[in-house]
Order: sequence, then C-alpha cells, then structure tokens
Amino acid sequence: MPKESGQKVVATNRKARHDYTIESTYEAGMVLNGTEVKSLRMGRASLVDGYAFIENGEAWLDAVHIPEYSQGTWNNHTPRRKRKLLLHKEQILKLHNKTKEGGYTLIPLQLYFSDGRAKVELAVAKGKREYDKRQTLRERQDKRESDRAMSARRNLGD
Repeated sequence: MPKESGQKVVATNRKARHDYTIESTYEAGMVLNGTEVKSLRMGRASLVDGYAFIENGEAWLDAVHIPEYSQGTWNNHTPRRKRKLLLHKEQILKLHNKTKEGGYTLIPLQLYFSDGRAKVELAVAKGKREYDKRQTLRERQDKRESDRAMSARRNLGD
C-alpha cells in the first residue's frame, strides 16, 4: 500500500481565533488507539471545549471528542479521554513556563493527518475580553466595506 503524503484536515476549532489571541503555535503528535485513528480517518472529531495541559513533564490533550468507531467491537475507545501529546522536552518546558504566566492557556486549533500520522496544532493563547471580540469584528467589517468601496470605484473607472 502506498504511503500517504500531504496534509488532510480532520477538524478545526474556528471559534478559538475569535475567543483567544494566539501567541504561538506548535505541532504535536498524539498517542491514539486503533479505533480512534479509524474514526479520525472517517473525518469525525470535535475540538470544541478541548484544551491541553502539562502534568509531570508530559503534555496531555483533554476534552477532545473523537466518536466511537462504528465498526468497532468491545475494544472501542471512550470518546472524551485524556490523550498524550508527543513533543520535545524543550517544547514542553517552554509551554509549561508560558502557561504558568497569568492568563495563558493551551488550546487545539486543528486536528489533521500529516504524511499519514495524526497531528494536532496547539496554540499558546490568551483569552479575549468581550470588547476585544467586538473590536476585532468591527475591524474585519470595516476592512470588508473598504475593499468593496475600492472595487466599486475601480469598476466605475473602466
């Protein structure tokens, strides 16, 4: 069987960029059971409410929902279990120090397959306040309106 190549996105956490200010991102591997991999290959997962944490020098991903594999038997996995993340020690230390600072948290942004291996994109993020969210929406809306006005003006000039 040929080896997989490229990247196939399984799930994204679109609300994360709205609720948090992203400082930096990291790519981490995950320790999964066989039925979890099969369920992910079917494109079924949810990153809503998911978070990561550092405990005893190890990184863990929690509250990520990977539904049970439909053709699985008695050895099927539990949908919301704690999963170990595979990172270098230096990265784990960096993440631990950053999350110890006030207001920072680790959130999963994307779950994907990279060359056939399941990966998660982690972000060191700081929660936004309500007025920050409104300001971001307003800026996006203003940019969209200015782009529309510029394109309409260009079309009039033709």
